[in-house]
Amino acid sequence: MPLRNENSLFYGIDKITVVTYLLLVLMGWLNIYAAVYNEEHQSIFDVSQRYGKQLIWIAGAGVIACLILLIDSNAYTAFSYILYGILIVANILVVFLGRKINGSKSWFGVGGFGIQPAEFMKFATSLALAKFLSNQNIIVNTEFRLRLKDLIKNYKSTIIALVLITLPLIIIKKLQDETGLAVVLIAFIIVLYREGLSVNFLIFGLLAVILFVLALVVSNLVSLLISLAIISFSSLLFVKRSVKNLIIISLIYLGAAGVVGTTSYVYNHLEAHQKDRIDILLQKKTDLKGVGYNLNQSKIAIGSGGFLGKGYLQGTQTKYDFVPEQDTDFIFCTVGEEWGFVGSTIVVFLHLFLILRVIFLAERQRSDFSRIYGYGVACVLFFHLAVNVGMTIGLMPVIGIPLPFFSYGGSSLWSFTILLFIFIKLDANRLLILR
Repeated sequence: MPLRNENSLFYGIDKITVVTYLLLVLMGWLNIYAAVYNEEHQSIFDVSQRYGKQLIWIAGAGVIACLILLIDSNAYTAFSYILYGILIVANILVVFLGRKINGSKSWFGVGGFGIQPAEFMKFATSLALAKFLSNQNIIVNTEFRLRLKDLIKNYKSTIIALVLITLPLIIIKKLQDETGLAVVLIAFIIVLYREGLSVNFLIFGLLAVILFVLALVVSNLVSLLISLAIISFSSLLFVKRSVKNLIIISLIYLGAAGVVGTTSYVYNHLEAHQKDRIDILLQKKTDLKGVGYNLNQSKIAIGSGGFLGKGYLQGTQTKYDFVPEQDTDFIFCTVGEEWGFVGSTIVVFLHLFLILRVIFLAERQRSDFSRIYGYGVACVLFFHLAVNVGMTIGLMPVIGIPLPFFSYGGSSLWSFTILLFIFIKLDANRLLILR
């Protein structure tokens, strides 16, 4: 029996993950071709068309994936902070040296192509976060989980981890005005819960989101505050009446009232189109020919596909360009119209399968760094999937983020490829790490 060559490019890689990746990329390209299909441009290699350009991006992604597999996995640990710093600088420089596209100056122009550094911030943040959290417990033993849980609860560690997440978020949102790409970084907070951050923070976060939405829906904030006060202090009927509990309930109410009060401030400081998108999502207003046009046409396209779809290249909403950005942010409309409910379910299932596969691989890692990075990959992919699909069917506000491996764009495809294949490389070398 031949010995396994540890220097081989494909040594130890998880073939299931790679095959799933290739399937998604292929299906994504087919949908991009369908979204911009024109009978006058039938050559799939026509680089004047987006499907031709996407083939170039796909070929580049293949080269990048191979290079990642060739690099020693220890390099990703050693250069985590350096890569993070380089991408932070790049995201600042693009504001001064970049090209303005769709009202946002967040692209470096290279001929007829563009590179968006904000996309690559995802893998850099995941590396930096994994590096920091894994360094919080140097000695790996049977008490590892308990030790790391105790350390992550330490406010200093938590603050540093949150700074690593929020610094690029602020830069991308404030300097580049790329709300969608900035919001994606919030997904990394989920990684902190896997590593021991108290679930109470998650519960309070979800309650804050619910209150935020209620404050947007309810027109009379005073009545909402009164209702919260009644609910809060009615809880004294079910707990021991003591000064301590009274203080806790009072603090909870003040926190809830603060969220309600902050909602109005935040909403009033949003841009006009962002307010309109929120109002349309909450059905406070309708504007089918204006801001709500994209969402309305998206629903029509997906709904018209029925159970099995109209057939490949047969989508009328797609063919006649009724849905703006149908090959990028709204690529799922093409899937729904031409492949129907069955095709849409397959696409969502493949994405979920990849995410669950990454989580499974993350749990079997011997390295803390690899496990934490793996969860970062899974969280980013899930956030993109949930928000992109959600906004095309009206469950999420339209914030403009791509569907992983499907949406047109080199920056998007390359960033997801780098994000995933670094983890594939880390997983491939897991057996070389001694416990």
